[in-house]
Amino acid sequence: MTTSLPPQAIGPVNRWRFLGHFAEMLVAMILGMVLLGPLWEALPGGPALLARPDVAVLVMATDMTAGMALWMRYRGHGRGAIAEMGAAMYAPFAVLLVPYWAGLLPGHALMVAGHVLMVPAMLLVMLGRRAEYGAAHHHHRTAERGLLERRWPTLLGLVMTLACWVDPMLPPAPVLLVLPGTYLVIGLFRRALRGPGVVALQLAGLAGYAALTLAALAADPAAARYLIAAGWLAHAVWDAAHFVTRRVVPRDYAEWCGVVDLVVGVTILFVL
Repeated sequence: MTTSLPPQAIGPVNRWRFLGHFAEMLVAMILGMVLLGPLWEALPGGPALLARPDVAVLVMATDMTAGMALWMRYRGHGRGAIAEMGAAMYAPFAVLLVPYWAGLLPGHALMVAGHVLMVPAMLLVMLGRRAEYGAAHHHHRTAERGLLERRWPTLLGLVMTLACWVDPMLPPAPVLLVLPGTYLVIGLFRRALRGPGVVALQLAGLAGYAALTLAALAADPAAARYLIAAGWLAHAVWDAAHFVTRRVVPRDYAEWCGVVDLVVGVTILFVL
């Protein structure tokens, strides 16, 4: 990574880059906490351990640090910058755990104060490298980043559905109508429904899913689950067809939607 700016005050444009990078890391931290949290819950004895405030805050700090570190690495930051930002995640809790263990700070105050103090700790670290965080990042063309750039819809879909493997969900039957309905909306917005048979095919898909939804609502719970799973899995095939033909929706959307539909459909079968 190269930084061409001297560590003086950040100019108007670079100030927005600085704030943008700060916002990106906040989002990455939240995603790390949300996505990794269920994995801790699934561990033997995990819920009992997480019931302790001191353990819970350290686990959340670890989850947020993991998300933030992965994003910073992708952004091209060096190990020193990542280590400093990781230390900023843990520093507030390292300070607050002392009065907590001494009985001077209740558990809920430890949780709230630690997360609040994390924000200024991050900003202090960033200000120490203001030229780095205020400059545009030029990604090195590594194989890892090439994969992220080419297959980001697949990776995004897998990340978004990670919790399904830990705690499979059964979406309500009417949600099935959203799957073909979204294609119609996107196609109308992109003006991509022109051509022989395109509108008819999309409307036929919507009608088929309407019939499947009604059948699932009328069926007993066991049969309804199979019908709902079949609907999600069938739409994964629908996505694959549109990905190959490059019609109606962008290929990135078809790829992302296909991954989500496949994971949801497969994990519904776990509920059975």
